[in-house]
Amino acid sequence: MDRLACVDLPAFPLQLLLRRHPDWRRLPAVVVDEDRPQGVVQWANEQARSRGVLPGHRYAHALSLARELRADVISPAQLAEGVERVTEALRKYSPDVEASAANGDNGGEPGVFWLDAAGLLRIYRSLDQWAGRIHRTLADEQLESSIVVGFTRFCTYAVARARYGKVTVFRDPELARDTARKVPLERLGLAPALRDELAKLGVTTVGSFLRLPAGGLLRRYGAEAHRLHQLAAGERWDPLRPKSAREPIEQHVLFDDAEANVDRLMFALRRPVDRIMDVLAGQHSALGALFIEFTLDRTDHRHIETIRPAEPTLDARTIMRLIHLRLESSPPRTGVIELRLGAEDVPATREQLELFSHKPRRDLRAANEALARLRAELGNEAIVHAALKDGHLPEARFEWRPVQRVVPAAPRDVTVRPLVRRVHRRPLLLPPQNSGVRDDGWLLRGLEHGAVTNIVGPYIVSGGWWRSEVHREYHFAETRRGDWLWVYFDRHRRRWFLQGEVS
Repeated sequence: MDRLACVDLPAFPLQLLLRRHPDWRRLPAVVVDEDRPQGVVQWANEQARSRGVLPGHRYAHALSLARELRADVISPAQLAEGVERVTEALRKYSPDVEASAANGDNGGEPGVFWLDAAGLLRIYRSLDQWAGRIHRTLADEQLESSIVVGFTRFCTYAVARARYGKVTVFRDPELARDTARKVPLERLGLAPALRDELAKLGVTTVGSFLRLPAGGLLRRYGAEAHRLHQLAAGERWDPLRPKSAREPIEQHVLFDDAEANVDRLMFALRRPVDRIMDVLAGQHSALGALFIEFTLDRTDHRHIETIRPAEPTLDARTIMRLIHLRLESSPPRTGVIELRLGAEDVPATREQLELFSHKPRRDLRAANEALARLRAELGNEAIVHAALKDGHLPEARFEWRPVQRVVPAAPRDVTVRPLVRRVHRRPLLLPPQNSGVRDDGWLLRGLEHGAVTNIVGPYIVSGGWWRSEVHREYHFAETRRGDWLWVYFDRHRRRWFLQGEVS
């Protein structure tokens, strides 16, 4: 009989948070959906729960219950990255690994994984040894886990959710089913409304749930309850659906003698780049990024360059042009004795596969090519744009993000021309006042803008009590030269600052 294992990392987002902030492990800590007072607590550790902080509380309310509370956000991208890293770690013990979050089975719970355990006794003395090694590997990564080796997906999942931090190996299918029937339903991540409705009927375990008629569950409670009943009863075919690991696309070049000439390096790179493009074309993929690792002579130093085209491409000539620009602007410091090339592949689009395509009046592809050349010559962070983000203070409400490609303009109809503000990354400290009288030059003395002729305000921004108290009194100051400056008085520091300019 085939063997299957379930690896459960309980409260996986919270574990990722504590890995990021290991000094929070002995403090009350929570995962919130957004870093602001009205953010909602999604996960809470035992220290936070002991102080009354529970999922669903507002961040501000949680702080009132535990003043030393620590909180942070785990974004969907960070969660997906964590799932992928654990999946790669588990592939060392089984080639077939399925992550629950990949397809939404059993609630789509991130942190639940299934592994194919069949045929491993030729490598390990026992499945107990195999499961124990997985448990220790995850512990070394500062991840707590429950591991159950059994015979069906549902039974291993149910028992893993009930046995926190333990390793269990079933050798008898009947014992595995009996153990799973004793698991409380609240451990299975059911929707709260369904869980509470079943509790009113006295249905609190998997066994009592299985005694209910499947047809009645479907009519009264819907498809979720009916599907769970079929899985628990073994009436639904639910095979392992692992995501295959993709072989890395790599090329390797060795030099007999150290090579520092850019032209000869380009000649040596042409063939491996062509091979990578052939492999990508055979996989119906395109090149998203090319990584070139240079091993230098004498120092044995390794240097990696990343080449990103304007858009995923299968055109080797475009990539070679970008490589040449990068090498011309920053050639190797000493001779190169080895080259390693790796590719980041993305699915090819229909347009990339077409021989001819319609060109718009503005050639965005040419603009993207120009940006790619600038990145290749000046570095990947050379071109940025300002993007708005949530923040309490003006300087925290925007950030600089790399520009990957030009997008078509989408202008809006406006009735009033908006003001343009030039905001300093950090507010500039202004000279102190010589007296309390606000006469000409009282605020901007020594600056090139000249004396202040008119001032509007104050507009008060206060708060930040969840980190450090802030009280700012903002003003718009008109100078004799005609500039409008955005300034504020910091009540706690008792100094004036220049936040930006308005035009």
